[in-house]
Amino acid sequence: MNHAATCAVVREPGGLFHLEKVELSGPRPDEVLVEVVAAGMCHTDLLVRDSRPDSLPAVLGHEGAGIVRKTGSAVRSVTIGDKVVLSFPSCGQCRRCLTGRSAYCDSIAELKFGCCRADGSVATTDMLGRPVGDHFFGQSSFGTVCVANARSVVKVPDDVDLRVAGPLACGVQTGAGAVLDVLRVSPGSSVAVFGTGSVGLCAVMAARLCGATTIVAVNRRASRLELAAEFGATHLVSPTQDNPVEAIRDATGGRGVEFALETTGVPEVFTQAVRSLDSLGTCAYVGTAPPGVPGGILMLEAMMKGLTVRGVLQGDSTPSQMIPRLLALHQRGLLPFDRLLTHYRLDEINQAAADCISGDVVKPVLLMNSEVA
Repeated sequence: MNHAATCAVVREPGGLFHLEKVELSGPRPDEVLVEVVAAGMCHTDLLVRDSRPDSLPAVLGHEGAGIVRKTGSAVRSVTIGDKVVLSFPSCGQCRRCLTGRSAYCDSIAELKFGCCRADGSVATTDMLGRPVGDHFFGQSSFGTVCVANARSVVKVPDDVDLRVAGPLACGVQTGAGAVLDVLRVSPGSSVAVFGTGSVGLCAVMAARLCGATTIVAVNRRASRLELAAEFGATHLVSPTQDNPVEAIRDATGGRGVEFALETTGVPEVFTQAVRSLDSLGTCAYVGTAPPGVPGGILMLEAMMKGLTVRGVLQGDSTPSQMIPRLLALHQRGLLPFDRLLTHYRLDEINQAAADCISGDVVKPVLLMNSEVA
């Protein structure tokens, strides 16, 4: 049975999102059909739009939230009518998946960015019967309906506001998860967060939640530093005015921080993050430069100081565990990520993308069938 939907389709690299009527087949036994209520937008969506022509045409979107309307015959984790958040995919069969580390699934790159199922098929066709890439991050949630792999679907409580919940799927769990479960920031410790977009600001919130007493936020944009201060940053550094490494050492009595999180993916900033560490410090990074572009660290300095540098995907999270955990913190007022969101109608998606690129908003969220409040 086919299901009608309106989706934002990208047909050429760097092109606009075009709202198109499409048809979705399925779901297959291991999939669910979800009525999408809202979907966050992040730079990864725009990176794929602009630089992965082999994936196009496609429906993007990987921070979806919605309601299950149909389930495949093998699905047991959700039922029709459940509210869900759609997170990153995984195969469920490799060593990493079987040991609870699905963020590092052996097939993660293909499942995220291939814009098709693992067997190369798609569920979406346009009105001329031509295939359209989907299953981006296991979901393709920039539309009114999507067919998602069940491993990407996380049930949430019935009282959750789905207009807010989508960013938990990627941005929130990446920033907060890196602080909570990778760096394991301790009470009284010192932390530097490089880049205060949605990921970095969620990291600042998590650092305060962990009891860090020195939280340094580094960003070029004054408005983002002001937000960081509201969420718990104790020191604000603009690279246009100060050398971040020197400023961080000044803030820590000359020692440097115990923990650093780099979110920008800019090699020079990554170097600064590592150099900002105290001896035996740890730097985690969640952004990356393009393939083949190295991020340099001073090897002798890192050795002499006993530093740890670790790449992190998706906050090292298992979505079925992390998303309910973060939701509980949010509902208690301890992780106010909703303050980062700006809502747009689906037909305003190109404005949302422009505002995301310019930095005029922190986290755009598209509402599929609702007026913007």
